[in-house]
Amino acid sequence: MRVLVSDKLAGVGIKMFEETPDIHVDVKLGLPSEELKSIIKDYDALVIRSVTKVTKDLLKAASRLKIIGRAGIGLDNVDIPAATKRGIVVMNTPGGNVVTTAEHTIAMMLALSRNIPQATASLKAGRWEKRKLQGREIFNKTLGVLGYGRIGSIVASRARGLKMQVIVYDPYVSKELVEQAGFELVSLEELYWRSDYVTIHLPKSEETINFINQEAFDQMKPGVMIINCTRGGIVNEKDLADALKSGKVGGAALDVFETEPPADSPLFGFDNVICSPHLGASTVEAQTNVAVAVAEQIIKYLRSGTIVNAVNVPSVSGELLARLKPYLTMSERMGCLQAQLARGPIKAVTMKYLGDFEDLDMMPVTTAALKGVLTPFLKDDVNFVNAPVIAKERGIRVTESRSIEAEDFTNLITIHVQASRGSNTVSGTIFGKQEPRIVRINTFRLEAIPEGHLLLIHNEDKPGAIGSIGTVLGQHNINIARMHVGREEEGERNVIFLDTDTPTPPETLDELRALPLVKSVTPLEL
Repeated sequence: MRVLVSDKLAGVGIKMFEETPDIHVDVKLGLPSEELKSIIKDYDALVIRSVTKVTKDLLKAASRLKIIGRAGIGLDNVDIPAATKRGIVVMNTPGGNVVTTAEHTIAMMLALSRNIPQATASLKAGRWEKRKLQGREIFNKTLGVLGYGRIGSIVASRARGLKMQVIVYDPYVSKELVEQAGFELVSLEELYWRSDYVTIHLPKSEETINFINQEAFDQMKPGVMIINCTRGGIVNEKDLADALKSGKVGGAALDVFETEPPADSPLFGFDNVICSPHLGASTVEAQTNVAVAVAEQIIKYLRSGTIVNAVNVPSVSGELLARLKPYLTMSERMGCLQAQLARGPIKAVTMKYLGDFEDLDMMPVTTAALKGVLTPFLKDDVNFVNAPVIAKERGIRVTESRSIEAEDFTNLITIHVQASRGSNTVSGTIFGKQEPRIVRINTFRLEAIPEGHLLLIHNEDKPGAIGSIGTVLGQHNINIARMHVGREEEGERNVIFLDTDTPTPPETLDELRALPLVKSVTPLEL
């Protein structure tokens, strides 16, 4: 079996491959995409970090490839749906660089506060500028933590040790969980106006790109300090430059950028901006951890079929996987749908298995649902292995129940999610042997394929409602692929479930919501 390492990997990981019988490893760094495409057909496994782009075209040429291992967390550079369709397992190593990234955040905050990079450059240039380089204390200052995941929670803990006042914004974490850790959960607006420092620990997604923009800066304290060691693009760099120029932002510490490496960023012209070249995970310990982890995971898979930390396949035996596979896919997508319907932090997930499931271990299906529930918020930080652990860490109560009665279906899976502001119920089944279908959303019964760009619309059950929705979408050249319409069991409203060929832009959503007979429009991505 042959393994290709296409990005830099710590030597300990290479050595593990070399010392494993029946495995041959090649290290070929910095290959142009066409050259990589020409040789990938010869390999069973591919080890990457953030440089190699695993595109659909590359995967088409990878006729022999069984597994892709990422030494680290982020998988923005891997076309996971394309890999899944080709039966290629995609793994990452989510725990290997959590502490080191949190420590880098604290280091950047301290360096920014005390002008350490500027002082170093000044002194080496022969100047003694004590007055000019006067800093500020962080003692008793308020640190606003945007995102209370694994890294954000460690940063909050370290900051408390420095005697800072820590406040947290995370709409997907319960108040009880944050308060038990000794911190205060606040609204986004409150975090902005109270914080002396704002540190960002949000996953990168369509919702968080340009999350920190001019509107956000306008709500912050004059002289606020910004730290971003998570993902480039979450902070709008042009708006940050304007805020630095006006004095609204007193300084910024950046480890990540919209484009990496950044070419000629306007931010480099500010004396009160310090930067590092994406060093958050770059410690000897972290690189050793992720190299060992990815090598162990790939060796186990190639030699015994054992799956660890996969983002697209659960850790189950091959026989059970064959039986559960359609339910795993459906359950993950139903969980993802539930996450997008939920209002406020999720408190409880209840799985109900109805029908002929008596002889099957359904825990992998429950795990798939939890992964779906958590993925919209955490992206690559969650996988089929750690989803139950993360759910527990976030205070989400998970329960299962079974019954041999499945009403109108041979088998039916129902996921009930209780959030801080209401609850939702979604049910699904398998048509034939492999085709997942959502058959219920709350009181609305339908038959929908759980994939694609979707809209869930509630409207008054009156003539012209559906026509007006179709007109708005048509005016914006958005084609409706499928439509399911039904009346709520109680009340005078219709529910419309639309599948469109392309995503619906925010301005079009606003037009739909403004229609006189439309009550609500919820965009969904599955």
